[in-house]
Amino acid sequence: MKYLSILQEYWGYSDFRGIQLDIIESIGSGRDTLGLMPTGGGKSITFQVPALAQEGICIVVSPLVALMKDQVGALRRKGIKAAAVYTGMTHEEVLVTLENCIYGNYKFLYISPERLGSELFQVKLSHMHVSFIAVDEAHCISQWGYDFRPAYTQLVRIRQLVPSAPVLALTATATPAVVEDIQRQLHFRAPNVCRMSFERTNLTYSVRRFDDSKGEAVGEVLALHPGSAIVYTRSRRLTQELSEWLTASGVTSTFFHAGLTNREKNERAAAWQRGDIRVMVATNAFGMGIDKPDVRVVIHADVPDSPEAYFQEAGRAGRDGLPAAAVLLYDSRTVGLLRRRIDETFPPADYVAHVYEDACFFLQMGIGDGEGVVRNFDLQDFCVHFRHYATRAYNALQLLDRAGYIVWGDAEERRSRVMMSVSKEELYNYRLGGRAERLLGLILRSYTGVFSEYASIDEDELARQSGTDAVTTKQLLVELSRMHVLRYIPRTNLPTLTFARRRVDREDIVLPDNVYADRKREMQQRIETMVGYLTTDECRSRYLLRYFGETDARDCGHCDNCSGEKPVFDTEDVRRRILRIYEEKGEAFDLTALHFPDIPDSVVARVLHQLMEEEQLRLPQPYNEIKQAI
Repeated sequence: MKYLSILQEYWGYSDFRGIQLDIIESIGSGRDTLGLMPTGGGKSITFQVPALAQEGICIVVSPLVALMKDQVGALRRKGIKAAAVYTGMTHEEVLVTLENCIYGNYKFLYISPERLGSELFQVKLSHMHVSFIAVDEAHCISQWGYDFRPAYTQLVRIRQLVPSAPVLALTATATPAVVEDIQRQLHFRAPNVCRMSFERTNLTYSVRRFDDSKGEAVGEVLALHPGSAIVYTRSRRLTQELSEWLTASGVTSTFFHAGLTNREKNERAAAWQRGDIRVMVATNAFGMGIDKPDVRVVIHADVPDSPEAYFQEAGRAGRDGLPAAAVLLYDSRTVGLLRRRIDETFPPADYVAHVYEDACFFLQMGIGDGEGVVRNFDLQDFCVHFRHYATRAYNALQLLDRAGYIVWGDAEERRSRVMMSVSKEELYNYRLGGRAERLLGLILRSYTGVFSEYASIDEDELARQSGTDAVTTKQLLVELSRMHVLRYIPRTNLPTLTFARRRVDREDIVLPDNVYADRKREMQQRIETMVGYLTTDECRSRYLLRYFGETDARDCGHCDNCSGEKPVFDTEDVRRRILRIYEEKGEAFDLTALHFPDIPDSVVARVLHQLMEEEQLRLPQPYNEIKQAI
């Protein structure tokens, strides 16, 4: 079999796993295919093997730059021609890469979704012999997916440019509705889903309540589960605080979030991958594309907004198939905070319009102006000037992006850029001399096209080649900019705001249902599913699998609920019963009415306590008296 021989030759595996061969044969026969595989199921094999078996180049769409670089590097080490195009590359670098893919017999071109809309890419793509298109993290194309990304919608245009190329869409998290939507959005010629159970039999799920220090709770879990670990939090501040707490407790740890430089991210991830550091404390910016098989425990110090996010992040434990654990921590405030995230993520529509107007004032953009204009946008400074809460303002900007008024570019390390301000002829009139002249000559030799467009530069590399230091190099660039010889834009971590259309009046801002109302309703459903996960007495694995459409899943036998041999009680039903009685009785509400013959009093007491903490109902007695009363 040609597929098996390729697998053995390049990867050294004796056979395929799970549904890998089903997916390979499907896309190999030219059929549009959606592959549903759990985290660690070996998705990359499903497009790399059939691509090597066919003529032409496979276009791989992935939102993960680190993963692109890793896979391109791994393929090249096997002697396979592969390239990548992603944000941060210079125009010349992109052009050379695309030309190589047309004429250089390359087998793989990895590309970020943001680059799909580039006119240059689309022109060059039309000249490539494309075998098929592989779409990783395909749930991002669905507006019902938990991580919808507008850039993925450009895939429809790509399909039009290479109509004969089939599509292979891959994801590890998709509800039945998202499965249908992915196929619709990608214009599948016929429905075709290769499905593998998302069940992870080696993974033990558990939920632990803590009442004191979050650091102590994390430390207790780590003491129970030796080995490599990831601790997820929602805030950058908490990643650092927890990491420092663990380090002070004698546990080797570091932290990771989107605010770090690329160098810091790479160094910390590499140290953790090597095992020099036991615990990585991180926001959700860490993990996708990280292939460390021996993670023994994933701890969530904060509850994620959705089952999809939790399932994917928890699934990074035990990818080697050996026993591992996924532990979710919560306290008395968790449920209330979860539900408040809905209003934070979807602030009132008039507030969103207010943020739009303030952003226009902040950037000095007049009515009718701005289309295509790009500005750095200091969110913190903006919030101070206009008295906004950062989280609320950020989410308002995200909604304006999805509604098509702006394009909001999250903060990421962007390389410094230069472009000549004078022509080649005018340059001869300048008598710069010394280090400035040497630096300018080095720039002109190292970066082509700088007379017509910006080129991304690396000050450290320029300093090394010119025999000076980075500080001096930056000072010389600033001086050349003041002399109007060139334009110098230093590296920045600020996000950008691009006006996608001309500025409109505040009253004319409209948020379509598929941007606001529908997505808010979807988030509410996801939040309630996570609340249910915290409070359920049924098998936690079965609870999660049912959410993803696996209605025939069995009890895992080893989660905290299963191992405790607890009977299964529908706590959501208990909630509904208590609230119904509370509403009917009003001030005459009597605890004696809360005896249910089919539910143990301990379960009723626990649910009642949760309702009181969430302020769903108010009772005069303290909890201990209530517990005794029922």
